[in-house]
Amino acid sequence: MESGKKTKAIVLFSGGLDSILACKVLQEQSIVVIALQCITPFFSYHIKEDKEAWISEVKRKYGIDLMVVDITDEYLKMLKNPAHGYGRYLNPCIDCKILMIKQALSLMKETGASFIATGEVIGQRPMSQRRDTLRIIERDSGAEGLLLRPLCAKNLKPTRVEEEGLVDRSKLLSLSGRGRKGQMALAEKYSITEYPSPAGGCALADPILSERFRTMLSLWDNLDANDFLLAQVGRHFLLSGNSWFAVGRNQTENSKVVKLARGDDLLLQYKDGSGPTGLLRRYKQPPPIEEAASVLLRYCKVDPEEPCNVIVKGVKGKETNVVQAVPFNDETIDKLRFSPPPQNTD
Repeated sequence: MESGKKTKAIVLFSGGLDSILACKVLQEQSIVVIALQCITPFFSYHIKEDKEAWISEVKRKYGIDLMVVDITDEYLKMLKNPAHGYGRYLNPCIDCKILMIKQALSLMKETGASFIATGEVIGQRPMSQRRDTLRIIERDSGAEGLLLRPLCAKNLKPTRVEEEGLVDRSKLLSLSGRGRKGQMALAEKYSITEYPSPAGGCALADPILSERFRTMLSLWDNLDANDFLLAQVGRHFLLSGNSWFAVGRNQTENSKVVKLARGDDLLLQYKDGSGPTGLLRRYKQPPPIEEAASVLLRYCKVDPEEPCNVIVKGVKGKETNVVQAVPFNDETIDKLRFSPPPQNTD
């Protein structure tokens, strides 16, 4: 290290307390911290709407310089068949962390960083933060010797980072387990009062959404970020030909459905009154428009036995069509709900 040149580190950043504390512990040793936040449709993707505002907020609240990187393409490839499997639902926690560390490694030369750090605490999470799993993550990410866990470093063997004097091991911590007293004390020490709860926010660990995602992965190829964002809004139905129909549950969701519409998607709305917006996607020709209209009308205030008009709008052009349909009854609706794929989809 050149005289007077400060050591730099890339710290994986989630916005949660542990990652904030990992940054602060290193900053306390006069290490220049570059926080790296990886985003996907399953976590933190809303940041893309105003990335610069979020970067500014992190700097203002915590004094941390932040980089935000969208890793969706690599993540979706991994999600189909994660080397280390899934957690309780569709959460590939070990491979997720490996992928993010690989992303950090790829930025080391560009940023001038000498090592990578995370906010992991041994024993805190049952799948990804066991002692054996921490070793697997380091090995399979290619970060052996370069990966530091400042919050629990004293419970682990010294890394090359510590042995070479890039950090002072005596000033690192020995947190462990699922308790949060140590983190809360550190937050008070660093005057950190604003941070999210530790409950997590990954959609892949949600029992309902994870089943919906499994169905998508089993039915369709070439899924992208937009598909997984749509899957997190409204009610979802599998119509004829494995067509996908999403229906907003309120005005906010209706707006999101419209915003997510693309390409060959069709938008449906009740013509003669208020009601939800529906989006038909991944259909075969001819699209099951009347079927979709009957689903939509189930959530409108209409006579259940009288034909109603439904507007069908194409997204690419300005063409508009009107079809007539009657609402499906609850029994039919329940059979069409998005769930694990049926045994026979012919």
